[in-house]
Amino acid sequence: MKQNIHNLERVVRVIAGLAIISLVFIGPQSAWGWVGVIPLATGIIGWCPPYALFGFSTCKKPE
Repeated sequence: MKQNIHNLERVVRVIAGLAIISLVFIGPQSAWGWVGVIPLATGIIGWCPPYALFGFSTCKKPE
């Protein structure tokens, strides 16, 4: 799997994922907070399946 997420976007995804997961424990305490695992996982591994499916990448192209 080739990285298709830029490093800045990875940081944003990890932060957003952790924020969404925190809703399981604080705030409305809904099980829907576990949806945050998706942006957290894609941020950690640096690869997004929908990006790969549609041939999209936020990484710089090598020159």
